[in-house]
Amino acid sequence: MVSLPSFIFQKGWSFCNDRKGNIALSFALLLVPLIGAVGASLDYVRAYNTHSKMQSDLDTALLAAIKSVGSVDEAALQKRVEQWFAVQTDISAANYQVTDIGIDATNFNITATARSTVPTTLMSVLGVKTVDVSVSSTVQGPGRAYMNVYVVLDKSASMLLASTAQGQSAMLSSPASCAFACHASEGTIKYKGKTYSTVYDLSVAMGVKLRADVSVSAVGEVLDLVQDSDPKEERIKVGLYTLGETTKEVLAPAFSISSARKLLTKNSSGLTSSTSEAGTYFDTSLAALEKLVGSGGDGKTAASPKKLVLLLTDGVQSERNWVLQSNSGNRFPTSAGSLQTTVTPLNSKWCQTMKDKSVSFGVLYTEYLPMTWDWGYNATVGKTMNSSSFASVWKGTIASGAGAKTRLEYIPIALKECASAKDLFLHAESEDEIKTGLSQLFKQYLSKVRLAS
Repeated sequence: MVSLPSFIFQKGWSFCNDRKGNIALSFALLLVPLIGAVGASLDYVRAYNTHSKMQSDLDTALLAAIKSVGSVDEAALQKRVEQWFAVQTDISAANYQVTDIGIDATNFNITATARSTVPTTLMSVLGVKTVDVSVSSTVQGPGRAYMNVYVVLDKSASMLLASTAQGQSAMLSSPASCAFACHASEGTIKYKGKTYSTVYDLSVAMGVKLRADVSVSAVGEVLDLVQDSDPKEERIKVGLYTLGETTKEVLAPAFSISSARKLLTKNSSGLTSSTSEAGTYFDTSLAALEKLVGSGGDGKTAASPKKLVLLLTDGVQSERNWVLQSNSGNRFPTSAGSLQTTVTPLNSKWCQTMKDKSVSFGVLYTEYLPMTWDWGYNATVGKTMNSSSFASVWKGTIASGAGAKTRLEYIPIALKECASAKDLFLHAESEDEIKTGLSQLFKQYLSKVRLAS
């Protein structure tokens, strides 16, 4: 005979009243929906990540395809979109499709939709096997738009520096003993049996190429690119300008590339190294440029062109008179010591007014080289920003923590702030980089697009 536990016979005890198994029973009942809920959060995170990746991949595919609008037929372009998306994405080809590809060659845009299914993990216990993901994108580019390009060359005397280390060495070892080919009279300079009145004339005789010469070559590269982009000369106008004490218009924006090319070799145009200016006043010259450029448009019509400024400069606000510390009639303050303190990088606020008018601003920085052997350099650009009149005279705001930097070190900081985007700023250290720099900025602008969705 089996004896029963004594608690069964305790007074008032009922098997049905025992609650000791409720937690386990409740947990068992809730386990499936709990797993489903946790799985939903995990699976939807995976789906969200896939969505973000697909959006990026589709945008990239359309960015690549937009450059071919007008050069290939729509069927081929649709195929390229699909191929470029396939190259970008790591999703199995069986799990996605790119559909609804629309091509508008007139307005130069492409639209497309990508769809995919993401297999679930824990959500499968609820019968949900996949999550649908869909992304859409529209890409528009300025490549087929109407646009005006304003090429602006710095005409300061510092642009007369020999463009290569070899050239600088040759100039320093010449009778002039100067790396800069200044136009100011230096007396009689004798070289190989001939006499020259300026270091510039000597540099020409020596066949030394100057940065100003390379700048002109850089403009030629831009003109080549414009001609390739607009062979019929019906969409892109180019204007040529010099910047010094003010901005001078050499050529108002025009479709004729041949007219622009002729001006590049004419000394009378003011673009070549045969001329320079003693002062570089960015505050007044950029204000003058703003009036010449005006406001940018949407590029849809010739009357409302997009506008791009390409500035080639070493970025120093200066005038030659600081050497003598005397009043030559120029506009820098002439109190004791102030001329040296006012030689500073430009104030990027002076570029802002044009950017506020929907004008894109590209900057090629032709590096101002450190000349620690020169007292003039050490008294101006070689000194710190804190020792300058950048704030008191030019109303600039020194970037946080940059006051101890030399003014030389601060130039690229100021010019980057001047550019309307990080990719519209380039730092050129060599002759080749200067020559190709402006065209690189123009290419970057042409490839820039607006993601409409």
